[in-house]
Amino acid sequence: MAARFVRRLDAAPGGSWRDVGCGTGAFTQAVLDAAEPADVIGVDPSEGYLAYARRHVGDRRARFLRADAEHLPFAGSSASAVVSGLVLNFVPDPARAAAEMVRVVRPGGLVGVYLWDYGEGGMEAIRAFWDAVTALDPGVRALDEAVRFPLCTRAALGALLAGAGVRDVTTGEIRVPTPFRDFEDYWNPFLGGQGPAPAYLAGLPEDRRAALRERLRDALPRAADGTVPLHARAWAAHGHRPG
Repeated sequence: MAARFVRRLDAAPGGSWRDVGCGTGAFTQAVLDAAEPADVIGVDPSEGYLAYARRHVGDRRARFLRADAEHLPFAGSSASAVVSGLVLNFVPDPARAAAEMVRVVRPGGLVGVYLWDYGEGGMEAIRAFWDAVTALDPGVRALDEAVRFPLCTRAALGALLAGAGVRDVTTGEIRVPTPFRDFEDYWNPFLGGQGPAPAYLAGLPEDRRAALRERLRDALPRAADGTVPLHARAWAAHGHRPG
């Protein structure tokens, strides 16, 4: 997903990039591999993620700093491209983060973001889970990522960049297959307890958990070989700083 997004930007090689909310460094690595940058600086508020990124991204063109998306530690007009992947829906003030990205990029430079499509059903594995949950318990709809993350739609993401002053904003989808070997391969990740869906499942009594499991087993598509053929979609948006 990250590599496809970076290639879509069609940036000139040799630029200076900033990766906002770099996490483990996977997106930074995609920029290094696909964009031929002169350098990339990733920022993230988590020291744990930064330590992992420093261990696993060995390219000398990359370095990582602790900072949050709303207060980027860079001078204005200091980068040729500022990007963020799968992050801005978790930022308390996405509009401020977008404005910071525009501040940091040079006039004419690239600003690009992408987020999972929680809002329009493109995350089929998650959508199936919450559809089954709310059918059994409509009162928990507020936990659904589609409700919690209103930014995760094509229109909202494009509007975020346009509102920050980005011109010629282009939006589109990136869709990838996410097949599961069988129902257990789909179900088991929800048992981990991390994230809204697993946390909800962990709090259920055994009888309600079993009822949800069976409802999902009946609802999910199944191929002839027993696999569960699902897809994941991200919405992407990019444009340029005026000037």
